[in-house]
Amino acid sequence: MKTIKIVGVPEHFNLPWHLAIESGDFKKENIDVQWTDIPEGTGKMCQMLREKQTDIAVILTEGIVKDIVAGNPSKIVQIYVATPLIWGIHVGAKSNYKTLSDLKNSKAAISRLGSGSQLMAYVNANNQGWKTDDLQFEIVNTIDGAVKALTNGTADYFMWERFMTKPLVDQGVFRRIADCPTPWPCFVIAVSNEILENEPETIAKILEIINKKTILFKEIPNIDIRLSDTFHQKKEDIQEWLSLTEWSQKNLDENMLNKVQNQLFELGIIDKKSTFVEIVKAI
Repeated sequence: MKTIKIVGVPEHFNLPWHLAIESGDFKKENIDVQWTDIPEGTGKMCQMLREKQTDIAVILTEGIVKDIVAGNPSKIVQIYVATPLIWGIHVGAKSNYKTLSDLKNSKAAISRLGSGSQLMAYVNANNQGWKTDDLQFEIVNTIDGAVKALTNGTADYFMWERFMTKPLVDQGVFRRIADCPTPWPCFVIAVSNEILENEPETIAKILEIINKKTILFKEIPNIDIRLSDTFHQKKEDIQEWLSLTEWSQKNLDENMLNKVQNQLFELGIIDKKSTFVEIVKAI
């Protein structure tokens, strides 16, 4: 039995992995998949890949591209979710900020440096024509940390996946004042170079299994109820999210990678660009 460690965020996107583990799909192929939820998100998962604490990460595209360019010894082996991530831009419920333009020169709560919440703050600032050099950040680690920061005023706004954050909006903890979709597929599957070299057949089998699960995921009876119960979401919100979300069974192509790298470079998030073969590997 091959043991493979996988990390991902504790969000609805990753339920197909849990269903495949629960149904023994990996064990049938002599693979022991050990999944760990990482609420801190992409920055933490990049660190875990670097420090060999995980073999695979289901991770935000922009975050892992940035980190591979910076020396993370991993490769993207597949797009996992083809559609953009819809980042909600949230403020505290009692905040005086009413519109997106009000947030110019304010402080963003981010999970950690290099996280999606930080990178998308740059993308949003660029969209609004703000100077990205002026951005200020407060590291909060998790959504719970963001709640504290926006409530006590140590940060002014927080960008996180819109649907996962909606219960906090419904509860009157946050107000969402705008959305900011990613201009690329949101999640990819990244694998450490060491595992790619030593276990290519195991990785290929894992991709085959998860792809079978994601192709049929929306057709699972009552999947909206399972998602709603698991992630404490309203059923109608889950149904809207499902209608907007498409999983992928293909790899990142060179044009899309160039789009990601070009935008990260223009924003000063990366100071050089890497080649396609340094970042992406076909399995």
